[in-house]
Amino acid sequence: MTTTAARRSPSPNDPECEDGSMKRQATRVFKKSSSNGKITVYLGKRDFVDHITHVDPIDGVVLIDPDYVRDRKVFGNVLAAFRYGREDLDVLGLTFLPPHCPASVSLQPAPGDTGKPCGVDYELKAFVAEQIEDKPHKRNSVRLAIRKIMYAPSKIGEQPSIEVSKEFMLKPNKIHLEASLDKELYHHGETISVNVHVANNSNRTVKKIKVFVRQFADICLFSTAQYKCIVAETESEDGLHVAPGFTLSKVFELTPLLANNKDKWGLALDGQLKHEDTNLASSTLIADPAQRESLGIIVQYKVKVKLFISGPILGGDLVAELPFILMHPKPLEDVDPILSERSPRRSIDRAVAGSQENQTVEVPTTNLIQLDGDDGQDDDIIFEDFARLRLKGAETDA
Repeated sequence: MTTTAARRSPSPNDPECEDGSMKRQATRVFKKSSSNGKITVYLGKRDFVDHITHVDPIDGVVLIDPDYVRDRKVFGNVLAAFRYGREDLDVLGLTFLPPHCPASVSLQPAPGDTGKPCGVDYELKAFVAEQIEDKPHKRNSVRLAIRKIMYAPSKIGEQPSIEVSKEFMLKPNKIHLEASLDKELYHHGETISVNVHVANNSNRTVKKIKVFVRQFADICLFSTAQYKCIVAETESEDGLHVAPGFTLSKVFELTPLLANNKDKWGLALDGQLKHEDTNLASSTLIADPAQRESLGIIVQYKVKVKLFISGPILGGDLVAELPFILMHPKPLEDVDPILSERSPRRSIDRAVAGSQENQTVEVPTTNLIQLDGDDGQDDDIIFEDFARLRLKGAETDA
């Protein structure tokens, strides 16, 4: 990704400087231009949050050359597309209703797969045409990949726990398993602690305990399918067993990470803008169960505890499952940089307005953001061009 910066040079006596470094972080602005350079789109962010009750508005700036537009118009739209990973199904087209649009998600492709992976993605498009029904050309349109995301809910649910038992034929006693998590909601990268308690009142031996985290991805459109992937696992040490008449209490720790699962086909990931900024898909929060089928791909996580039991002829197992939620934490509340007075949008608007007052209408080629030099509170602006995503040899617009 190419990054260019437009920023003022601070003086050594600047109160915002300390030991030659800037205290304040620069404002990042994403930008993409049409191939003919006549239309440019600026966004302060590419991730837009679904708060269940409402979704963040897509707020940005479109900078155009009036001489090029002439008597035509500038249109903008947002496309939500479900891609099944097969070209013959992708061309069918599918429209999501805005109140029930799913979050961005994709399935990790198998080695050798080409084209866009199966999943739900969003695209913002701005173009010049006489009517909105006109098919835009690449030379006079801008297409930008954006994401719809959800953050972890603020309300804390109950601590997941479960108790299961296994009886044996002609034997009155049984093996009892209790399992619980320390909480219901985990953030990406956080370690999950699984509390396991085994009471063996049978004449069998529990020879091994295995604990793993499984991701379930349900495809809800075109056909029903489910992908299951183990994203973290651990087991008891060699020699650790629960003999008849004994009990065992142990805490197992697991950390589900994409870094350990990059080779698994069908693994659900948060929608990709570029490979290095994605992670395991967040859990899907379903506000209205009646709209389940319109969510495209539903992602869930469960911890599975499995006891391997020995026997005189055939052994057996005892299994318990604990569902939990895996999501990103909600960032601290802050002023939206797009809407603030010193935001990229305000700066661009002031630059364009100043040009119109001077009776000159030009498309800026270098300094597209007019810094506020007159009030002593200049913004540091970084332009980050939208790059192209190269995935397994396939090139798509990003």
